[in-house]
Amino acid sequence: MTEERETARRAAAARLLEAHASGRPCEPVRDLVGDVESAYAVQSLLTERWLAEGRRPVGRKIGLTSRAVQRQLGVDSPDFGVLFADMAVPDGEEIPAGAVLQPRAEAEVALVLERDLTHERHTVADVIRATAFALPAIEVVGSRVRDWDITLADTVADNASAGVYVLGTRPVALGDVDLRLAGMVVERRGEQVSTGVGAACLGHPLHAAVWLADTLARLGSPLRAGDTVLTGALGPVVPVAPGDVLEARIDGLGDVRAAFAPEETEERA
Repeated sequence: MTEERETARRAAAARLLEAHASGRPCEPVRDLVGDVESAYAVQSLLTERWLAEGRRPVGRKIGLTSRAVQRQLGVDSPDFGVLFADMAVPDGEEIPAGAVLQPRAEAEVALVLERDLTHERHTVADVIRATAFALPAIEVVGSRVRDWDITLADTVADNASAGVYVLGTRPVALGDVDLRLAGMVVERRGEQVSTGVGAACLGHPLHAAVWLADTLARLGSPLRAGDTVLTGALGPVVPVAPGDVLEARIDGLGDVRAAFAPEETEERA
């Protein structure tokens, strides 16, 4: 790696870290990050910084599982980011205004693993055997890049636009639900604001999990027992504002709520 490329990656990481720390969105980093490899290198620099600060990783999130969004960004595969324990918000507990920059919410299937996934190439059966249970989830994505002016490089570098997430509390065995056909609806105070189905996530949420397991194993950081995997949106994202209360229901998995505080606080996730 050239010194110039390393300097650019560190400058991109610094720009995003400053946005995290200040709560003020920054300019895109694609001027500093020319390809996906470099974008993941920037994500790794952020992760190293947060690990040094004592944050605890608890899993991964998958993004760009919608074919329409992939076409919009000119890509043909998902991306991933790191989940930390302090991103998890209990079901229904208020998320402070400002906790996530430029927040948008999406309903997803979460998988919680009980076995490692270390093969270079996995099957759906491998993922099923490794999964302890599934939960409904709401991921609140956010972008540190001003006005969501992002390309693939921007979102990958920005930890796949991760914000916070809420998990349901009733674990469901995979054998008790058909995730491909599971219908999803998100309501804001009784009004439907997003609908979808499991098949919208790469054809099946387990397909997304297989992609992630293969990708991370090749990179030398495989999924481990205990990890939570957010498999990707089942329908359109929902812009949110302070005071909103969203409830997501996924057939066979139950419901989960994300509540947003009406007034800004100084706390940020």
